[in-house]
Amino acid sequence: MATTSDTAAAGGVAHDVPFREAFWTWARIACLSFGGPAGQIAVMHRILVDEKQWISEARFLHALNYCMLLPGPEAQQLCVYIGWLLHRTLGGLVAGILFVLPGVAAIMALSVVYAAYGNVGLVEALFFGLKAAVFAIVLQAVIRVGGRALKNGVLMGLAAAAFIGIFFFDIPFPLIVLGAGVLGYLGGRAGLQALRVSQGHGGGGNGAADQALDAGLADHVSPSLSRAVKVTAIGLAFWLTPLLLLFAVLGAEEVFTRIASFFSIMAVVTFGGAYAVLAYVAQEAVQSYGWLQPGEMLDGLGMAETTPGPLIMVVQFVGFMAAFRDPGLLEPMTAGVLGGLLATWVTFAPCFLWIFLGAPFVETLRGHRALSAALTAITAAVVGVILNLAVWFGLHVLFDEVRVFRGYGLTVDVPVLATVQWVPLALAAASFVAIFHFRLGMIPTLLGAAAIGVAVFALEGQL
Repeated sequence: MATTSDTAAAGGVAHDVPFREAFWTWARIACLSFGGPAGQIAVMHRILVDEKQWISEARFLHALNYCMLLPGPEAQQLCVYIGWLLHRTLGGLVAGILFVLPGVAAIMALSVVYAAYGNVGLVEALFFGLKAAVFAIVLQAVIRVGGRALKNGVLMGLAAAAFIGIFFFDIPFPLIVLGAGVLGYLGGRAGLQALRVSQGHGGGGNGAADQALDAGLADHVSPSLSRAVKVTAIGLAFWLTPLLLLFAVLGAEEVFTRIASFFSIMAVVTFGGAYAVLAYVAQEAVQSYGWLQPGEMLDGLGMAETTPGPLIMVVQFVGFMAAFRDPGLLEPMTAGVLGGLLATWVTFAPCFLWIFLGAPFVETLRGHRALSAALTAITAAVVGVILNLAVWFGLHVLFDEVRVFRGYGLTVDVPVLATVQWVPLALAAASFVAIFHFRLGMIPTLLGAAAIGVAVFALEGQL
C-alpha cells in the first residue's frame, strides 16, 4: 500500500503504486531500454503490465496508440503518459526525465571520447551481444501483445495489413494508425462484432491504477480548458525560451542558434517513429549543415543503438560535434557539451507538452463504443507496426549488410544473406530460449549476452 508521503508526493492519486517504488522502477526501465522503440516498448510492457501489474494491457495499448500518432520518440512519450497516469504531472516528469538520463550521460561521455580520440571500439565490444538479446525481448513483446490484442481474424488482418503497408510499401506510421482508426470507427458505428473485443489485461486482471482511474478518483485525467491553456503556456515557455534567447543574444547564424532552431523544428515535423527521424537528421546534419561526415553520422547512430535510451539521442552527438567544431569564444570541449545538451533539450521538451496537453482528452475516449472500436483497430495495427520495428532491428543486428530494394511500388529492406552474423544469430536464439523456455529474467539474459559479446571481441583480439 502507498504511504501517506507517497500519496502526497503523487498529488493524491488513489491507488496502490507508491511514488518511491515508481521512481526506481522508471530508473530501472531507463537502464534496460536498449534496442530502439521496439525494445523499449517491450521492456516497459514486461515490467509495468506483466511484472508490476500497475496498469492493464488495454490501458498500456491505449496510451501507446496515442503516442504513435505524435512527432518525436514514442517510447519516451509512452513513459511520460504512464507516469502521468500513475502520479500526475510529477510522475510524468520523473518518468520522462529518468528515461533519457542514462542515454544523455552515455552519449555525452562517448562524444567526448570520440572528439578526443576518434573511436568508440570499447562500446562496440560491450554491446555486441546486448543487441542480440534485445532482439529476443522484442520478439517476446510482439508475441505477448499480439496474443492478447488479436482475438479474431479481422484484427489479425488489420495487423497483417499494417505490417505489409509499412514494411513493403514504406507507408508512414501515422497514416497507417489513422487509417486503422477510421476503419475501426466506421466498423464500430456499423456494429461489427469483431471490433467489440475487450482487450485482455496484463497479469490476469486490472492494473493497480485502473480501478481508481476508471472510477473517477483521479481528477487529473479529466480534460479542462483552463488547464490546457496553462499547460500550453508553460510548456511552450520551457521549450522555446532558450531558442528565443539565443536568437536575441547571438543572432540567427551562430552555431548554437542553428542547433536550437533545427532540432526545435525537427521535434514537430518528424512523424513516423525513430527511424524516420534519424533519416531526416542524418540528411540535414550531413548535407545541409555540414556538421558531420557520413561516416561520423553512422558512428553516432552506433552509439545510440548500443546505449540505453531513445535512438533519437543521437541528436546529442550531432549537437556536440557541431558546436565542438565551431566553438566561437568557448573552449571546444565546453562548446560541444553545451551544444549536445541544447540539442537534447529542444528535442525532448515538447514531448512533455504533447502528453500533458493531450492525454486528458485521450483518456475521455475510453468507453465510447465507436471510438473504442477505433482504438481496438488501432491496437491491431500497432501490433503490425511493432512487428515491423522488430524485423527492422533484427535485420540490422543479424546481417552485416542490408540493402533497400525499390521497384514495383515496393520499398523493402533486403538482407545480404552472405553477410549473416552467426554469433549474434546464435546469441539471439539462445536469449529467446532462455526467456521463453527457461523463463530467465531479463537482466540476467542481457548481462549474459553482453558478457559473451565482450568475450568474443577479446578472443578475436579486438579489445
